[in-house]
Amino acid sequence: MRKVLWGDLTAAELRTLAAGDPIVVLPIGSTEQHGPHLPVQVDSLLVSEVAKRAAERAGDETILVMPTVWTGLAEHHMGFGGTVTLDYAVFYALIRQVCLSLTRQGIRRIALLNGHGGNIIALQLAAGELAREIPGVVATATYFLLAEPRFAEILEHQAGVRHACEAETSMVLALRPDLVDVEAMRAVDAPAEGLASPGFHRWRPVEHWSDSGVIGYPPAATAEKGERLLEAAADAVSEALVDKELWTPAAPQITV
Repeated sequence: MRKVLWGDLTAAELRTLAAGDPIVVLPIGSTEQHGPHLPVQVDSLLVSEVAKRAAERAGDETILVMPTVWTGLAEHHMGFGGTVTLDYAVFYALIRQVCLSLTRQGIRRIALLNGHGGNIIALQLAAGELAREIPGVVATATYFLLAEPRFAEILEHQAGVRHACEAETSMVLALRPDLVDVEAMRAVDAPAEGLASPGFHRWRPVEHWSDSGVIGYPPAATAEKGERLLEAAADAVSEALVDKELWTPAAPQITV
């Protein structure tokens, strides 16, 4: 199987690959509390795995996966401890410098693949700002939103990813069962929904909704379900990445 991880390749190999117009994926996760039963690396662990699997099934397209950005915007989880958060200015500066480094090497297709809900709006804003500064295309998507219709067919108690929930717990059980406290998982009693509403938006910490830091139903998690979710996510991400329309340059911006 071909190498897809940027960090596994030599500089010479990467120079050669860069000349072939690859897609470069930057996975972006978080380090934050995930209830009493999961480790704080969940978002980074899962987005890294999804990115790798997506790249490996890209067919004729060359996709390279950068080392994962392990922290993002997670202020809403700080009350539980174990969390590292950035403000937007630092977060954007980090993403910008990575993208500038890539474009200096000839990379013209960059995908910011997100694995944390708190990063969604920030990455959409970042992609828009970068579009005015760097050559090529910078696109962003959140893997569990891309895959949500497929996830809904697998999950029993929720339509998609919540937090430390049936979905995330299942995927960690599939990848790293040694990191799941199964006894604590079975004892979790948490709200089914939270963090978002269709009305006016206002910031609230996670503990506003959940004493445990969990939203969803982790007792329903299984490793078998987790493997199906990971495969569904990888398929959804891979299909989106190889869509030629995604990489078609936008029309020139009209200035007045």
